[in-house]
Amino acid sequence: MTAIPASVVVGICLLAATLPLLAWAFSPQDARLQRQVRQNLTLGLGGDEKAKVTRTHALSYLAGQLTPPSSKIKLDRLHALAGRPVAWPLSRLYLVKPALALAALVLGLLLLSSTSSGLLVVIVLVITVVAYFIPDLLLYSRGVDRQESIALELADTLDQMLIAVEAGLGFEASMARAGENGKGPLANELMRTLQDMRVGMSRRDAYQALADRTNVPDLRAFIRAVVQADAYGISIATVLRTQAKEMRLKRRQRAEEKAMKIPVKVLFPLMLFILPVLFIAVLGPTVLTIISSFG
Repeated sequence: MTAIPASVVVGICLLAATLPLLAWAFSPQDARLQRQVRQNLTLGLGGDEKAKVTRTHALSYLAGQLTPPSSKIKLDRLHALAGRPVAWPLSRLYLVKPALALAALVLGLLLLSSTSSGLLVVIVLVITVVAYFIPDLLLYSRGVDRQESIALELADTLDQMLIAVEAGLGFEASMARAGENGKGPLANELMRTLQDMRVGMSRRDAYQALADRTNVPDLRAFIRAVVQADAYGISIATVLRTQAKEMRLKRRQRAEEKAMKIPVKVLFPLMLFILPVLFIAVLGPTVLTIISSFG
């Protein structure tokens, strides 16, 4: 009976230890979040660090301590642009990243135990690094989609706010009406901005926080215009009318730009996939006839 190599046994043990960690990381967290919210409400705002540690899973806390500060800042920025998804808090992401890298490394070591080569070692290292950054890539993709949705919703939202202001509502009231009637990420950001102001944050700071949570140039320009109008006493209806008109123009220009890019994008698939098949279908019988006649 052939003995199992020790490296294979160690790899299987490491993989068996990693799988429960991955299962916990990818499991739903709604019940755990509800328990944490209840604990936070019962504790107060000034809990010490020891109380925070006891409320947090030990592995998540350890992974967060081992994560470099630069990676924490970058991950926090990606998490903010993605809308702070409830199912993926930062503590879970700190744990998922090394868990995925460890799982990929263990599988690579199991593969290297049977066949080892320089190219395979490089492939295993590359896959391990890519596995470590998979959460970053997923957050980045979700953030890009979210920012595009905000850019598309901005013109219609400004039109709603302009109608509300011209009907006699204040700027915050019109923002609340647009946030309540909307269903996209921009409506959520508007409601969060209003909540920031209700808990005591100044208007300028709340608007600046909204700009920091997004990466849409048009929204940043609108926020700058609102801040300047609030500082110099300019009519907010005039600002909204100008910004809404500009946003509609920019949206039409983006649509025209995408329409002009379609022929260029279609050209390469047409040349690589459609035209060769068309030539074969049209010239194929003729070529076969010529070959048979000369044969």
